[in-house]
Amino acid sequence: MRPLVPLFACVATLLTATALHAEVWTLDRALTAAREGNPDARIARLRIEGAQAVEQQARAAWLPQLSVQGGYSASNRSMPAFGYILNQRAFTWTTDFNHPGTIDDLNATGTVAYNLYSGGRASAHRAAAKAGAQAAEHDATAIRQQLETATVRAYLNLRQARAAADALASGVRAYEAAVAVAQARFDAGQLLKADLLNLEVQLAQTRETLSAARHQAALAERAFLFVLGREKATDGVELPDDDPAFARLVAPTTYDPSRRPELAAMEARVRAAEAMVRAARSGRQPTVNAFASYGYDHGWQLNAHADGWTAGVAVEMNLFDGGQTSGKIRQAQSELAQAQEQRRKLQLGLALEVEQARLAHADATERLAVSARAVEQAEESASLSRARFEQGALLSADLIGVETRRLEAIVRHASATADAHLALADLRRALGLPLFE
Repeated sequence: MRPLVPLFACVATLLTATALHAEVWTLDRALTAAREGNPDARIARLRIEGAQAVEQQARAAWLPQLSVQGGYSASNRSMPAFGYILNQRAFTWTTDFNHPGTIDDLNATGTVAYNLYSGGRASAHRAAAKAGAQAAEHDATAIRQQLETATVRAYLNLRQARAAADALASGVRAYEAAVAVAQARFDAGQLLKADLLNLEVQLAQTRETLSAARHQAALAERAFLFVLGREKATDGVELPDDDPAFARLVAPTTYDPSRRPELAAMEARVRAAEAMVRAARSGRQPTVNAFASYGYDHGWQLNAHADGWTAGVAVEMNLFDGGQTSGKIRQAQSELAQAQEQRRKLQLGLALEVEQARLAHADATERLAVSARAVEQAEESASLSRARFEQGALLSADLIGVETRRLEAIVRHASATADAHLALADLRRALGLPLFE
């Protein structure tokens, strides 16, 4: 057993390290989890299933309808009893019509019906249902794109919140080092008590700000998990330092919003409304149905049985319904006009949304370049100021100002980086393009 002890210890150490190490959440993994677990994505899939079920119902009008019915009954009343006798082929001239006695009958009947012509109603309903299913699919695509953008936003907000917390943590460390230097200079009689107190107050304030930033990072993590459709992460949420997914997030080459799934969904709804107008107008056309049935009757009272069939064609046409058909046509035409106006409104809104997204992306890109240069300058200025403060050539108030500007530059750059990625993702969504090329 002794040779196995080191092996068991090694395995336990590996398991403990694995349990303590949180799995890295890349953007690709987050997007996959959101598509599978977010309630909005599931609702969209269920709506597609519902629309496809409606389309299936509409297709049923093109297929024959088959039904089977059966039953057993007995009666001594003249009409039903006489019908039982005839169906069983048991009639004789000695039968008393007024007092037929108790007659029973077991009946089984199968019927086949098929619509030959309905004035275009069946085809119109099928076209409307098909357009509705297509609209549901386009709606699902739009929801997926919105969900992807929301996932990118939550992902970037979490990165930004943690970057701000890290920047403040570095600021705390810088102020702690400055306080240590100031304490040594104060003990040596080279620094006033007020300067030391200023640095200590600034250190306390930075620690307070760091605590609030960590709280915001915790809230951002919860928001990130919410978008993924998860209550909590058992292994924690760890983000990579440099996610390669953002390299595939490239700027579009055109600004045409014609690929937006919302526009395709509205086009499908217009087609559905047009089909419903045709369906309403079919009320003025005749309906022709063919049918055939086969039945079997058996009675134990007369010990007789027989079968028979019926077939034929039925034509029905509405000559006057008090204006009901005309009202349905007007209603369908009104709904079609509304759908067309909604399509026009959507086209105008999409053009405005694309322009807003384009300008936001241009602004975010410019701010990112400026903030990156500001961070370089602030870091260099802070390094020089710390050296001068250690040599006694810089006041504590000036050092506090330099460190504050450095922290602000780092936080602004983190915010600008997140805004640039998010603006690009939102621009691609506004154009109806997939998130990645």
